[in-house]
Amino acid sequence: METSPDTCGQRTVQALLLLCLLVVKAAAGCLKPSGRENIVLSTKALLLNDYPERVEVTLECANGYERESGSGNIACINEKWTEPDLICKKKDCGPPETQPNMRFNISAGTLFGALIKATCDEGYKLTGSAYKQCFPAGWSGRAKCIIVTCPKPPEVTNGRISWDAQNLPKYGEIIQYTCDEGYTLIGESSIVCSATGKYNSQPPECKGVTKEDRSTPASPAQEASTSADASVTPTASTTAAVSPSVRGGLNILTAVNTTTSVTSSTSSSVPGSYDEIEDVNKDSGNVPVIISVIAVSLVVSIFVFFIHKFLLRRKGSYDTREDLKPELLQFQNL
Repeated sequence: METSPDTCGQRTVQALLLLCLLVVKAAAGCLKPSGRENIVLSTKALLLNDYPERVEVTLECANGYERESGSGNIACINEKWTEPDLICKKKDCGPPETQPNMRFNISAGTLFGALIKATCDEGYKLTGSAYKQCFPAGWSGRAKCIIVTCPKPPEVTNGRISWDAQNLPKYGEIIQYTCDEGYTLIGESSIVCSATGKYNSQPPECKGVTKEDRSTPASPAQEASTSADASVTPTASTTAAVSPSVRGGLNILTAVNTTTSVTSSTSSSVPGSYDEIEDVNKDSGNVPVIISVIAVSLVVSIFVFFIHKFLLRRKGSYDTREDLKPELLQFQNL
């Protein structure tokens, strides 16, 4: 039986068409799966060149997220990927590690991407970054709180301070001041290192005590007492002689010279002399005392003078008119 050329040609064409269909069907598959906000392809899935039918790949949580539930596997079925069942949530960094004298404001939360601020207690200052952020590996940034220090305390003239350490005074430390003997402290006796790095007040001063401060000025009563203690000895003497004139030549009567001497002396029974008063005046510079002594002396002298006059009038000589008797005798003889 002979075969016609047309029949052979048809069979050949059918075989080629079937082969092409098989090749095209074998080459069919899915496109590269796309990730989401918090889901990405695993490293192994990223290394594949194509994703044929029935192939399976694995998804995983993005950096900063962690698996909450699901397996993360998907497959290519009828040129489409199955829905993933993986659920990812943000990683929680938790409260930052506590540090001495440091506090954190975590009101913004502690999940991935959160930003918090660090502050120090009173009397401490922050070194490093003041903010921390939650990253996949944990909190970023390093900070430390160190205590505040004040400058070296100032010295005071004619005084001493209690601070002799080589280090600078720290927050809250007290520096005491004392004055040398003979000096008075003016101001606060101590200063404190404050949280601002400065002292709470200015250092005191040591003021010297002068001679005027040590001595107390004499009161008027004391000056009067000093004047009364001074000794004064005034002396007054007066001598008077009375001689009646002789008009005749006979029977000359001569009045006896009368001498009156009055001596008044006033002395103080209180110990001390004028020299001692003068020394006191020189030391204290009290000039009114000398003036008081002179005034008392003048008053006593005037008093003695008037007493003397009074005595003279009381004891004076009497005129007996004896000098006229010779003349009367001459008239009688006539």
